[in-house]
Amino acid sequence: MAEAMNADPAEIARFQAAASRWWDPEGEMRPLHDLNPVRLAYVERAGSLAGRRVVDVGCGGGLLSESMAARGAEVVGVDLASDLLRVAELHGLESGIKVEYELGTAEQHAEAHAGRYDVVTCMEMLEHVPDPAAVVGALARLVRPGGDVFVSTLNRTPRAYLGAILGAEYVLRLLPPGTHTYEKFIRPSELNAWARAAGLVLEDVAGIAYDPFTRKASLTTDARINYLAHFRRPGPA
Repeated sequence: MAEAMNADPAEIARFQAAASRWWDPEGEMRPLHDLNPVRLAYVERAGSLAGRRVVDVGCGGGLLSESMAARGAEVVGVDLASDLLRVAELHGLESGIKVEYELGTAEQHAEAHAGRYDVVTCMEMLEHVPDPAAVVGALARLVRPGGDVFVSTLNRTPRAYLGAILGAEYVLRLLPPGTHTYEKFIRPSELNAWARAAGLVLEDVAGIAYDPFTRKASLTTDARINYLAHFRRPGPA
């Protein structure tokens, strides 16, 4: 029997619906545009991306993928939303920034490319899949010994519910209602347990502060809403 795909069709359809407006910094993906520089800076804290092999799992329309490629990385973007991948490819033709995009799951890509990458990123995806621990396991298989894994997600706290769901989706309308499900938010301790079971070591956790009125985002020590985590796979580089 074929293994069930670790994906929610309703989640994929929700993001597919925004494909044509993905690169509009004033559209419904506006928060992603505002947060992207902070995520890129967090990845670069571990070292220069120039010449490094990177896979961006759950790449969507390619915002972070292109940003990392512009820094000199050799980037592969992986996603299950075919419309988003087409948008990413078209934008790459316009920008002249080379990224290779592939349709598939993290688990499928890990099966074919285990240990291939120096850097693995997975931003704002884990809270949208049925089995996030399985994705974390795939991220660990994709990175080479001595390589880095970066994840961003939402903490399961009352403050995250108020800010990311009630505030962002229903009051300020920064995101389409229904974008997030509170029960799928992930505590840092849970993420670290999955990563540790997959053979990764936690290096750092940082919160993301975001002001939707000024559109300013920055790293912070407060991880009660959005947060980033940096893991490393032990072993010689």
